[in-house]
Amino acid sequence: MGIYDTLNTQQKKAVLQTDGPVLILAGAGSGKTRVLTHRVAYLIDECNVNPWNIMAITFTNKAAGEMRERVDKIVGFGAESIWVSTFHSSCVRILRRYADKLGFGNNFTIYDTDDSKAVMKDICKKYQLETTQLKLKQIMGTISKCKDNLVDPNEYALATQNDFIKVKISKAYTEYQNALKKSNAMDFDDLIMKTVELFRSEPEVLTYYQERFKYIMVDEYQDTNNAQFELIRLLADRYRNLCVVGDDDQSIYRFRGANIRNILDFEKVYPDATVIKLEQNYRSTQQILDAANAVIQHNSGRKDKALWTDEKEGEKVRLKQLDTAFDEAKFIATDIGKLKRSGKLTYDETAVLYRTNAQSRLIEEQFVREGIPYDIVGGTNFYSRREIKDLLAYLKTIDNGQDDVAVKRIINVPKRGIGLTTLDYVQNYADERNISFYDALCEADQIMSVSRSAGKLKDFVSMIRAFRTKMKTYSLEELLKDVIDVVGYMDYLKTLDDEDDSGDNDRAQNVDELISKIAAYEENNEEENPTLSGFLEEVALVADIDKIGGDNEKVLLMTLHSAKGLEFEHVYLAGMEESIFPSYMTLQFEDSDPEGIEEERRLAYVGITRAKKCLTLTAAKRRMVRGETMYNALSRFVKEIPDEMLDKDKGYDGPAFLYDDDDSIDEYEGVERFYSKGKSAYSNDYRKGDYGSTSSENGGFGIKSSYINGVKKTSAGKSSVSGSGDRSGLAGTYRIKATPKPAKPVKRAQPADKPYIAGVAKTHTKGSLTGISKGMPVKMGKPDYDAGDRVSHIKYGVGTVTALEEGERDYKVTVQFDNCGQKIMYAAFAKLKKI
Repeated sequence: MGIYDTLNTQQKKAVLQTDGPVLILAGAGSGKTRVLTHRVAYLIDECNVNPWNIMAITFTNKAAGEMRERVDKIVGFGAESIWVSTFHSSCVRILRRYADKLGFGNNFTIYDTDDSKAVMKDICKKYQLETTQLKLKQIMGTISKCKDNLVDPNEYALATQNDFIKVKISKAYTEYQNALKKSNAMDFDDLIMKTVELFRSEPEVLTYYQERFKYIMVDEYQDTNNAQFELIRLLADRYRNLCVVGDDDQSIYRFRGANIRNILDFEKVYPDATVIKLEQNYRSTQQILDAANAVIQHNSGRKDKALWTDEKEGEKVRLKQLDTAFDEAKFIATDIGKLKRSGKLTYDETAVLYRTNAQSRLIEEQFVREGIPYDIVGGTNFYSRREIKDLLAYLKTIDNGQDDVAVKRIINVPKRGIGLTTLDYVQNYADERNISFYDALCEADQIMSVSRSAGKLKDFVSMIRAFRTKMKTYSLEELLKDVIDVVGYMDYLKTLDDEDDSGDNDRAQNVDELISKIAAYEENNEEENPTLSGFLEEVALVADIDKIGGDNEKVLLMTLHSAKGLEFEHVYLAGMEESIFPSYMTLQFEDSDPEGIEEERRLAYVGITRAKKCLTLTAAKRRMVRGETMYNALSRFVKEIPDEMLDKDKGYDGPAFLYDDDDSIDEYEGVERFYSKGKSAYSNDYRKGDYGSTSSENGGFGIKSSYINGVKKTSAGKSSVSGSGDRSGLAGTYRIKATPKPAKPVKRAQPADKPYIAGVAKTHTKGSLTGISKGMPVKMGKPDYDAGDRVSHIKYGVGTVTALEEGERDYKVTVQFDNCGQKIMYAAFAKLKKI
């Protein structure tokens, strides 16, 4: 049997279709990597294509390495000549050769997010650009979007000259690009944008690479942005042998600029394209696939397909709805522990996925209590640690003295007695002459205002020059060790307080690890003449996803976005509630931006299809968010899975809270009953079940209390009201902020210095419970603002009140916000501040 006979019919079709544009719609777990590697092998073995004429683009370095290894096993030779890399790595490789045509040195530095922020902070301070209406994050986000769409500073300036805020952003964009060029640096967005600019401005360079890459393959095409689309279009324009692989149902990076239209409209761009669907799944059981199919079919903007498998049907998807977020975390930990002890689960094949990082805290705490080893994906990146950034800044300065961010970081690390005023004088001197900060340091003798510190500045420059001289004869490992020794960095670490990481020992170990990494880089690239620029490039392009794996027997905790491309025997999807998943912000804009909900649904699909054998969905009836108790409906994505596909006997905690599909008795009507009849929405007259038991745990604090944020269960099962509240304007969610009656002491020791229980103060002002005994809510007073006033909101920023209407229990306020349009809120929850 030949190697291609092991492929299924659709996979083989995708491998053998080598000419012209090809779109492979590869469902989750359908063996797309296998298809890509066999396709490359087929081009080399059967079509006699030179390996160096093949380009394969992946989204992670790990995927690129795996593809090269697999091809090498199949063809036995030539794999090292195939251009297999990420978008950014490919662009760096091209720019290292031709950056001079764009006015950059070929040894340019790649700025990470922290470096870019440092540059932008200086610009905002210098030109007074940051205000209450315009924050650094907004400026940088806008600039990133411009680059994703190949809009340069001049084009943006022309398009926004009549908008006051955007004019400021335009100034920031222009100065930011000038600063990068002066520092001979590019940020991540520049790597793509500048390569496109190079191809457009230098036809002979484009022609060279078009002739080089006669066959192009792009993985994860649904995640490409507009700049990446244009880059590939230009490269493939001559021979048109372009094969893109992706799944529109897994397009989850819109917030990073990904444009799902790239894959949905592929056939419009290439009308002669061949479309091949890979729907047979080799990862999950049919039960899991049926759940995934049921959810994603609710999206309208997608290409029709349905996953199936020849494997066993498997277990049903488990659904477990707990009382609180604390209970949810406790269930996940105890369930994993129980399955581990029974031999049904291994830690390294188990993952807990959630919508936001904030959800991990309670889960971590319970894992510690249960003794479950775990790792968090997306924690502090190794290369983002203080001591590592310091030493990398030394290496960057040695490699590229024009990098102002690196030079400024280390000029006083360790302390050299150079004051901030002196550095400001040096920066002014550099600005006046349009030279780099380092070049200004070299001319310290000519800066009259720094005469007292000139000697210290010259010593710093002499040290850097000495390192550059040593670099000619030292290995990279020897150079790094010399830097550490000469500057006395290890002694400096001992003087640091434990203010950012976890102590001197950890920092010292991290330094040792960096030495090991640079030694490994030299060893792995021995035949290609390893360089300092090359090492710094590799460090800049590393991603968290590339480091996942290994032999560690640990459960992985990560966001759903981080889980893309991974698979596990056991998966727990936590926080399956409205306002958590889908997120609160997505629901806020559901009417104006329906695509937001579709992307959230795709994210749910990604989460479900990470599971190979067992999938457990968990939710909490209430959880603490930003100090408020939220009562959330079960996520619509759970409701979209038919009941017959769910195992509620083993994993379902009684009748669902806010799970009733009867529109006549939804959660809002329950709140209306609370107000109109003086009854609690949780009374047995309204919801049957065990919700609100006398002693329950509060998800936000984990403290026993017989109160549910002001609603106390009585022995008869009725609820006595002890607080006031109101609905939010969000379907499926409501919050009650309450001042509870003093509770009887709980039989549990409470610290004397903890005045708050369950987020509500124990002490009350006299008369604060007036009217409550009758079961009626306290009416909110009129806010201190009125129509026409300017107000600020913690999320939406600054806006103008356009209407203020008195309601039965609260005032409804309408605000036209400067940056996100009109919002209608209740005053009690809006927490608007008059300005």
